[in-house]
Amino acid sequence: MKIIHDLSLTELKRELEEIIEKMPRFRAGQIFNWMSDYATFDEMTNIPNELRQTLKEHYIDEPVKIAKELISKDGTRKFLLELSDGNAVEGVLMEYKYGNTICISTQCGCRMGCSFCATGIDGLARNLTAGEMLGEVLAINKHIGGTKADRKITNIVLMGCGEPLDNYDNVVKFIKLISDKEGFNLSQRNISLSTCGLADKIKKLADEDLGITLTISLHATTDESRKKIMKVANAYNLKELFFAIKYYFEKTKRRIVFEYIELDMNTNKDDAIRIKELCKGLSYHMNLIPINSTPHSVEENPALKPASKQKSSEFWENLKELGISATTRRTLGSDISGACGQLRRSSKN
Repeated sequence: MKIIHDLSLTELKRELEEIIEKMPRFRAGQIFNWMSDYATFDEMTNIPNELRQTLKEHYIDEPVKIAKELISKDGTRKFLLELSDGNAVEGVLMEYKYGNTICISTQCGCRMGCSFCATGIDGLARNLTAGEMLGEVLAINKHIGGTKADRKITNIVLMGCGEPLDNYDNVVKFIKLISDKEGFNLSQRNISLSTCGLADKIKKLADEDLGITLTISLHATTDESRKKIMKVANAYNLKELFFAIKYYFEKTKRRIVFEYIELDMNTNKDDAIRIKELCKGLSYHMNLIPINSTPHSVEENPALKPASKQKSSEFWENLKELGISATTRRTLGSDISGACGQLRRSSKN
């Protein structure tokens, strides 16, 4: 059966008109409104019972269910989310002064193979549909007491399991669905998409006329060092990547955010200088990240050796001296398998 949350209001109207003869057009709007509250068909109390039964015969009303919740001592909440086919992904809810941010997944697993990430260890099972991504947000919003009219989720980052741009069409449709004024109506300016650097898809995304923030997993300043930790660097070198990034910036005028894990090999003064050179002409911010532990050990890949606290501090000072905007990300959820893929993998063992 189809996932009803995959449908826009226009698509829902068209499908229901094909399924049900002489159905009043306003019914589709009522159903779509309930969908934004993540209501089951049985909970749609102003919909005739006969119509609800018909919906049950054609559509899945809960594409995502919360299978497990872990709450960190710092307040971070991590969810194991079960999909209708038995696959599972992860979502993380982080509370900030400005609101609640949810980190959602775009794929079951990942095929990018970044050596510092637990998600890709088992490879890619499948892509998520737009409705499943929407279901992640709506299920957690409902779980914490939110509704369409009183949203508890204020920001979304596509930074969980999977590479968003490797599931391009579904991700773009999700962004349009979650920001639909007739639906959840979340501003696209409150959505961030993180990519390991699929240059051709970044250029394509620039032409979509979306208002989202693009986040790039950079993690190294030379092709040689980047290839040691990121397989994608074998497909796109830094010249190609930054050509696409600058095209995106010129088209959207949106500030670029760079993610940068702090390793011994990538936190030298020369790296700071190269960042300045690579990002010339951009409005950007560096998000420095203490590396999470994964089943990949330093013995397996010496390039993953973390930077010492002193070296990290010196690197931040070097960036500051060069006039580069940079902050160190708070480590959240480390006591609840907070890194991408850790909870999903532990649940399978």
